[in-house]
Amino acid sequence: MPAITPNEDIGLAFDMHGCPNRCRHCWLGHQVVATPRTRMSEEEVRWAAAQFRAFRRPGEDRPPWRRFHVESWIREPDYSDDYRRLYALEVELSDAPPARDRHQVLSVWRLARDPEYAPWAYDLGIRECQLTFFGLEKATDWGCRRRGAFRDLLVATERLLVAGIRPRWQLFFIKPLIPDLPGLVALAPGLVALAEERHLRERCEALGGPFTFWMHSPSPDGAGFELEHLRPTDRDLERVPRAFLEQSEARLGRPIGVQERILLRSLREEIAPVARSVSEVTSGNPVWFYVAPGFDVYLSFTEVRPAYRLGNLRTDGVAAVLDTYEHDRTPGLQAMFHTPTCELARRYGRPHGRRLYDTGDLQWRWVTMQARDAEAE
Repeated sequence: MPAITPNEDIGLAFDMHGCPNRCRHCWLGHQVVATPRTRMSEEEVRWAAAQFRAFRRPGEDRPPWRRFHVESWIREPDYSDDYRRLYALEVELSDAPPARDRHQVLSVWRLARDPEYAPWAYDLGIRECQLTFFGLEKATDWGCRRRGAFRDLLVATERLLVAGIRPRWQLFFIKPLIPDLPGLVALAPGLVALAEERHLRERCEALGGPFTFWMHSPSPDGAGFELEHLRPTDRDLERVPRAFLEQSEARLGRPIGVQERILLRSLREEIAPVARSVSEVTSGNPVWFYVAPGFDVYLSFTEVRPAYRLGNLRTDGVAAVLDTYEHDRTPGLQAMFHTPTCELARRYGRPHGRRLYDTGDLQWRWVTMQARDAEAE
């Protein structure tokens, strides 16, 4: 891919305090997660940020990017009890205030336990926050791999509303969700607020926006790749309430899924790679480098696996990490940006596959498979 230019922003994200969940859809996967023994210290974050700030290409007297940003998390924001101090650290180390409103995510774990957290987030400018369900209580606790996750989501919904933040409910369309859909569809529009006995939809509209409640399938990478056997078929689609299906497809701007065998027909002829630029993958947002505990570096939009590792900041340095990134010197980036889609389709496509995908997810499945095959060689 092209070199980073002075017109671009870049960011460093650190997994300083890990995550209370091990969600089954997490695109990063769970091979490297900060634990109490591997948490990154403030000193380590400052050191890593300083390496990037000091970097210059040979013969140049300024960094190769426009602005530099730092975030203290990549999985669960504000999981640390010191979240206010860590936010201040992000402000100190960044060229611009952290764009929390861009993420529209907060710590559900903290929302359910810290009554001051939602008002603090509101003061940062957050007006909408996405909450993720896998179904009702049993399915959601299973999906987050944490008992109590579903109940935390309901408490979080209430606390967001009280603070003036609209909740946005995201459901993952996999087989465990199907039996719970009627209950969730009934629950969402008619959810009675614990304090005010008013409907959720009404309360969001009173805050100046709609209540967004939608469904889509998880991306087939990271931990989500292990959910592929639970990806729905047309028969499952028939069990989705029609009004909710239409609402989800309106938000997506496309059908919620098409059988793989049908998509495969056109993708067999596609000579372009899955992605032509990083901006396609990041939806035009800045490139973020994820510095894992131990200082291995990955891109924030890829799995945390050997096939995507850019290098180690301690042993290789910034120049080597950027060179690997800009020249796609990892098997994962080669699969993503250089392998023709038709080759991936020939190698990994299933001519009789009936599971439902959109085109992007199906291509991403093939990229994941090629990257993992390269690791095994």
